[in-house]
Amino acid sequence: MNIAVASGKGGTGKTTVAVNLAASYAMQGLPVTLVDCDVEEPNAHLFVDARWQVRSLCGVPVPAIDPDRCLGESCRRCVEACRFKALAMLGGELLVFAELCHGCGLCELVCPAGVVGTASRPVGEVRQGVASCHVHGETCHMAFRDGVLRVGEAMATPLIKAVKRTAEDANATSHAGYGVTLWDCPPGTACATINALDGADFVVLVAESTAFGLHDLRLAVGLVRHLGLPHGIVINRFGMGDDRVATWAASEGIDVLGRLPFSLEAASRNAGGGLLLDASHDLEAAYRDLGARLLEKGIRS
Repeated sequence: MNIAVASGKGGTGKTTVAVNLAASYAMQGLPVTLVDCDVEEPNAHLFVDARWQVRSLCGVPVPAIDPDRCLGESCRRCVEACRFKALAMLGGELLVFAELCHGCGLCELVCPAGVVGTASRPVGEVRQGVASCHVHGETCHMAFRDGVLRVGEAMATPLIKAVKRTAEDANATSHAGYGVTLWDCPPGTACATINALDGADFVVLVAESTAFGLHDLRLAVGLVRHLGLPHGIVINRFGMGDDRVATWAASEGIDVLGRLPFSLEAASRNAGGGLLLDASHDLEAAYRDLGARLLEKGIRS
């Protein structure tokens, strides 16, 4: 079961929910893969003991032009065909702006002289390994994947796709089909989030019950509805703010899957990079109940 953990805005506790939910499943003996898809700012590894076993570069295809055979100003077909303005003709010379290229290959298809080849431009690094979590003196393990986007890189989507591909077989040995893959998605509703949500069996939308939280939650709900993905809401730091998120969810017919209580002990533990499962029995029970409800939804689907 692929569970995406997303949010309309940053700072709602999305990564906290994803990591603790993964650890809760692992403590129950379920095969778990935690995938940090927020490649622009991966931080799930801060809450677990990660041991990287494989590191690999991720690249995107970009055109490689043979200048001696290019027809120059008399052609310009590749320049006119490129929707991303990654090609330009200047003084009879074809210029390639690799950072703008989306690797669609259209320039190679339309070139009448066949002078467009393919090169690769690195966009980041994919990391694969194992994470260890420590709860109440016990240790559990899970498969762990993340990606680190190259500094200054604007396109996160190719790296997100590469990170998710490495996790596809991580649950191949899952017992009775109950292996769980948790995707910690980028916040917001832009291209990176859409790519991270692709293929999810269920989306957990983490929200804070504030005016800003509700505003951005509405955008996130609009996105998952447009994508046709089943979803529910988790209210994080419950006890702060007001009841506006729960009231709105009820009016929209959206399940509130859980209410994760706020406490100073939990805030302190989270700030120190610890798991909330180890902060209080109330939070441990809340995550266990949330996990059970999500598995039930997976079985029903």
